[in-house]
Amino acid sequence: MQLQPYRFGLALFLAIGPCLAHAQDKPAGEQGTFTLYKFARAIGKETWSIKVESGKGILRSDFKFTDRNTPVPLKATYTFASITQPLSLEVDGNSSRFSKLKDNFTFDAQRGKVALVRDGKTSEYPAGPHTFLIDGYSPVAMQQQLMRYWLASGKPASIDVPALGAVHIEPAGDLALNAKTLHGYTVSGLVWGSESLWLDDAQQLVALVSNDAEFDHFEAVREEIASEASLAVFTRQAVLNNLQALGKLAASAKQPVAKKLAITHVDLIDGTGAATRRDVTVFVENGKIARIDPQNTLPASTSGLVVIDGRGKFLIPGLWDMHAHYEQVEWGPIYLAAGVTTVRDCGNEFDYILAVRDALQSDRGIGPRLLVAGIVDGTGPATLGAVIADTPEQAREVVRRYKKAGALQIKIYSSMKPALVPVITEEAHRLGMTVTGHVPIGMTASQAVAAGYDGINHLQYLASEVVKLERGKPVPPWDLHSPQAEKFFDLLQHHHTVIDDTVALYESQLQAGDTPLRTFEPGIDHVAAPLVAALDSPGAPPEQAKRMHDVYALMLAALSEAHRRGLPIVAGTDQAIPGYSLHREMEIYVQAGFTPMEALQAATIVPARVMKLDRELGTVEVGKRADMVLIDADPLQDIHNTRRISKTISGGSVYDPAPLWRSVDFKP
Repeated sequence: MQLQPYRFGLALFLAIGPCLAHAQDKPAGEQGTFTLYKFARAIGKETWSIKVESGKGILRSDFKFTDRNTPVPLKATYTFASITQPLSLEVDGNSSRFSKLKDNFTFDAQRGKVALVRDGKTSEYPAGPHTFLIDGYSPVAMQQQLMRYWLASGKPASIDVPALGAVHIEPAGDLALNAKTLHGYTVSGLVWGSESLWLDDAQQLVALVSNDAEFDHFEAVREEIASEASLAVFTRQAVLNNLQALGKLAASAKQPVAKKLAITHVDLIDGTGAATRRDVTVFVENGKIARIDPQNTLPASTSGLVVIDGRGKFLIPGLWDMHAHYEQVEWGPIYLAAGVTTVRDCGNEFDYILAVRDALQSDRGIGPRLLVAGIVDGTGPATLGAVIADTPEQAREVVRRYKKAGALQIKIYSSMKPALVPVITEEAHRLGMTVTGHVPIGMTASQAVAAGYDGINHLQYLASEVVKLERGKPVPPWDLHSPQAEKFFDLLQHHHTVIDDTVALYESQLQAGDTPLRTFEPGIDHVAAPLVAALDSPGAPPEQAKRMHDVYALMLAALSEAHRRGLPIVAGTDQAIPGYSLHREMEIYVQAGFTPMEALQAATIVPARVMKLDRELGTVEVGKRADMVLIDADPLQDIHNTRRISKTISGGSVYDPAPLWRSVDFKP
C-alpha cells in the first residue's frame, strides 16, 4: 500500500521543498512523544517537535530513560532545507548507560562532504546521491525523519550514513492495529542486525523495535497507543519480519534437508567419555542418529543419501550455550556457525523470546534449539524487565505463566525480595521446573541455595561467598579450604548445585588495559564492525589492574575447586564475544584443571543432563537427535581445535559456517 502525503501543514511544506522558505508564514508544526521500553518495561520518554525557523526545518528531540538506576539522557537538534536535504545534526548525551555520544554533523552540499566533529576531532565523509545524517538507533524521531527521507527520495536501495556506513530499508508488510493499517519496514545499518518499525498513512512513526547500544532490547511506541498489549503485537511481528529478512541472507548456508545422511570415515568423539572411535560412519535418518558403522559400509543404493566425507576430521556432539541472551534473531546464524545447536536463553522479553522459540521450532527461522529460562525480578532501583513479582501471589502466578508458555526454568534476578525466593522455588519445583539466577540483593549464595536454587549464574557469587570483595579495595587474602569455604562448597555438593560460571565474560572484563583482547580471544577480529568498539574494551586501567587480576584469579580458583568437588558446571557466555566465547569457556576450563573431555562435556552432556534432555541430546549415540559438529582437528589433543568447524549438523540439517558468518556481517 502506498503511503499518503503528509496530512499536516509543516510536513507538507517540508515534503515539497521549495515552499519551505514560505512555511514560516503559517503556524504549522509537528510534535509528539514516544514511550521508551527496555526488556518490555517502560523506562522513559522522548518528546520531539519540528518547526520552521529562518527558512529551515528544525527537529528537536529530548530523549531520556533510566536503566537500572542509571539515567540515559540524549538531546538532538537536526536541521534540514527540505525533507531530502539535511543540513546538520547535533547530539549530546548517552545512547546507553556506558555509551557517551557527543557528535556534530554538518552537510556541505556544494563540496559534497559531511564533516563530523567527535571527541574534538573533525573527520570528513563523501556525500553520495543519497546521504542522511543519523547517529544510530536513538533518538527515535530521527528514525522517523530517515523514513521520510527514504520515501521522498524514491526508496533508494541504500542510504549513506557518515561514520556508520550504508543503511538499507525494506518493506515488511502491513499490520492491522486498532482498526488502522500500519506499514512495516526492516532497517539495517543503524545497529548491528535489523530493526523493525511501522509508519502510519501520515508517515508518522508509530513503533520501533530495536536494540540499544548495549545490545539489549529497546522499543519505542507512540505515547497515544503505548500499552503492554500493543507492545506485544509489535514485538512478535518484529521477530517474524527480522527472521524473514535474515532467512534470505542465510539461505546459502543450509543445504537442502535430507531424510538420510552419512558422515563417512570420521573419527568419533561421542561425548560419553569413551575413547575416540576411529574411522567410522555415522548414519542419520529423519533427524536422528540411526547407526554408527565401524565398517563404513554404504548401502547398495545411495539414492537420496547425502554423504559427507569425514576423512581426517572429528565428529563431536552439538555444543550448548547455557547462558545465552538471544536478543536478536542474528544470534541464530552465529550460534550455528560456532557449532552451537542448543541454547538456554537465560532471561529475555516474554513475548519476544517465545516468538523466536516458536518460529525456530516451526522452521520459520534459522537458529539452534532454544530453551527458555523465564526471568522474574522484584521492584527496586535496579529492576530489569517487565515481569515483576512483589507478593507471594504474584510470584506463584509468574511461575505458572512461564510454565504454561513452555519455559523449563525460572531465572530470579537481582532485585527479587529474598522472602519470595522460597515461594518461587517451591512453585517451580511443584510444576516440574528448576530455578537458576543471580543471588538477590540482601541474600548470600548459601541462602539462595538453601531457599531452593538449583543453579547459580556467574562465578562472582561463588567468589563473594568466600571473600568479602569491597568496591575499589584490594582483594584480601583468601583460602578456599577455610572453614567458611568448606561449609559453602559442602552445601553446593549436598544440593548438586549447577554452576553457570560465564568465566570467559569475566576474563574479557577483567583483562589488563595493556593486554589486547585478541591475544586470548582471536574471535574479536571476526565480529561485525558495529560490535567491535563495544566488545573490544580497553581493559582495566593501570591503577585497577592489580585488583582486577586478583579478582579473576579468585574466580578461576573457585571454578577449579567447584570442578574438583564434582559440581555440575555448564558452559555459557552471557554475550561476551558472539559465537567465540563458548570456545574460550572450554579453553579456560582446561586451564582450570579440566581434561579436554571434561571441558567438552561441560558444553554437551552436562547441560543436557541439567535440562533433563540427556535421553535425546548431549552425545552422539544411536537414537538421539542428530546434533553434531564436524571439526578439522582433534579437540582432545588441543581444546582450541573446537574452533576449527567444518560443518554444523542440527537435527540432521547441515550448515556451512562461512555463509552463516557472512549473513550477519562477521568475517568467516
